[in-house]
Amino acid sequence: MILGALHAVLGYLLLPALHLALPGFLLGAAVLLASTMLMPMTIFARAITHDTRLADRLSWAGSLCMGFFSSLFVLAVLRELLMLYPPARLHEQASATGVLGLALLATIVGFINARRTARVKEVTVAIAGLPPALQGFTIVQLSDIHVGATIKRAWVEAMVARANSLAADAIAITGDFGDGTVPQLGAHTAPLGMLRARHGVFLVTGNHEYYSGAVPWVAEFRRLGLTVLMNQHQVLEHDGAQLVLAGVTDYNAAHFDPGHTSDPQAAIAGAPPGLPCIVLAHQPRSAPAAEKAGFDLQLSGHTHGGQFWPWNLFVPLQQPYVAGLHRSGKLQVYVSRGTGYWGPPKRLGAPAEMTRITLVAA
Repeated sequence: MILGALHAVLGYLLLPALHLALPGFLLGAAVLLASTMLMPMTIFARAITHDTRLADRLSWAGSLCMGFFSSLFVLAVLRELLMLYPPARLHEQASATGVLGLALLATIVGFINARRTARVKEVTVAIAGLPPALQGFTIVQLSDIHVGATIKRAWVEAMVARANSLAADAIAITGDFGDGTVPQLGAHTAPLGMLRARHGVFLVTGNHEYYSGAVPWVAEFRRLGLTVLMNQHQVLEHDGAQLVLAGVTDYNAAHFDPGHTSDPQAAIAGAPPGLPCIVLAHQPRSAPAAEKAGFDLQLSGHTHGGQFWPWNLFVPLQQPYVAGLHRSGKLQVYVSRGTGYWGPPKRLGAPAEMTRITLVAA
């Protein structure tokens, strides 16, 4: 009903202003109706059909409609506000046509940005008291990949190849790897087992793992050879020096499984004192608890950097940080914009990233 109402408002704002003949008006109304029906398929396609191919096609169509509608609706509202200025009313048809063109352009450019393999982003993090042997230690962070109806095995293989080419000391996956169950997506997530780093590949759960069953996904990740850190840590030995790498479950995990309650204190418990301590936490909201626990650096994702305008403007309503490196007392927090995307295959102003984090002494 909400989608229908929003599409009706969009039609009311644009269709009359385009001055279409009856066939064009009816075609526009049909497109809006189709979009209303298809957009929910991004989530519910697998629930209405057991045909995997059909479900994926419906999800693809719904995702594209969602991306186009998002831009078109926002631009139509902005145009309507502009129309309050009397001279602008002289350009009613041209402005409506321009809104359509801009929305289409944003969707095409955003699609290209989202579908290509994420570029490598170099980030240097200075940590006080970092031992000389850990100077230049590298962590490749992957986050929010969202394997599902539109991100499949070939995309994952390309991501894995690029990550392996960076020859990192460690690889960290900070949650939200898939959108579906293990039986549905296992063949497409399998390339994770080919990730290679000197000290291994580490993973923490994100909120989307809990939507589809975190326990089977944790088992599958471990079967593939990944180290899943569930409020745990490991001490990495590197050229005679030591580094604590910890991980916590998703900030909201307790809503799905009380046994998975996120606990930075438990993650660091028993770690040797005086060592640099890094924690993987899917949501930036874990930062206050991570700072209290005594970590030096938190690596997070979840936000997608907003993925595309104007939704990036709303992320701060839920999260303390949207993207990039921040400081909260002693703790530094790096928030990845994500390596994949969720929902619409669209990225504008928030490029996907594969982050190579290099540690240096402060």
